[in-house]
Amino acid sequence: MDKWTDYLEHGGQIDVVYSDLEKAFDKVPHKRLISKLYCYSINECVINWIKDILTERKFRVKVNLSNSPWNLVSSGIPQGSVLGPILFFIIYKRLSKIL
Repeated sequence: MDKWTDYLEHGGQIDVVYSDLEKAFDKVPHKRLISKLYCYSINECVINWIKDILTERKFRVKVNLSNSPWNLVSSGIPQGSVLGPILFFIIYKRLSKIL
């Protein structure tokens, strides 16, 4: 960061590209992901464990003092986990390219 600051102070330009995958993680359909795990012959115990993580999750929205009804989450991978990026790549890439 110090080098960037010094460079900018002397009239230089720095180009930066950011990529945000947060919304992409929200779009992973649970049924499709589970289907792909079966296609890759993942151990059934592991698939059941992943199902337990993904299914029956609920959300609601609170505005001021009012809450919406609870709704089931039908897509998305919990963010901030080690498993999340792996599941994301399984759904959108061929497994052979990952391993």
